Amino acid sequence: MVNNTSPAVRLSDATPNRRRGGDLRVLLGPATVGATSGFMGALTLQPGEFVSEHYHPYSEEFLFVVRGEVTVRLNGEPVELGPEESVFVAREARHRVENRGTTEAFVVFHLGPLAPRPELGHVDTEPQPNPGEAPLRLAPAE
Repeated sequence: MVNNTSPAVRLSDATPNRRRGGDLRVLLGPATVGATSGFMGALTLQPGEFVSEHYHPYSEEFLFVVRGEVTVRLNGEPVELGPEESVFVAREARHRVENRGTTEAFVVFHLGPLAPRPELGHVDTEPQPNPGEAPLRLAPAE
């Protein structure tokens, strides 16, 4: 349901999704606050967890590491990030996010613009770790 009364969304109130790996939560987006230009969320990765490789045909992605360390593979090339570091993922760039460290990693992300339909937003290029889980819900429930 779209939150029309307050633009604030707590991390603990966002529905977790583990389909592509880790604990991914969309905080501000079409389904939560009626956003029309993109969406923002948070990713928590435990040691050894990863988000499977995919790309976005319509969107750019911005990743900011709040705590922990991650390896972001951009078109197969590793980019190592620690706290307070960020990386830009260009439209159509294959990317995978890995926690190869020993502590939990917490990453904030933003994607924009939105794909014309949510199912066109991600193209998977490797098997998902939890394919049975429902996909992310970006559009408001009808």
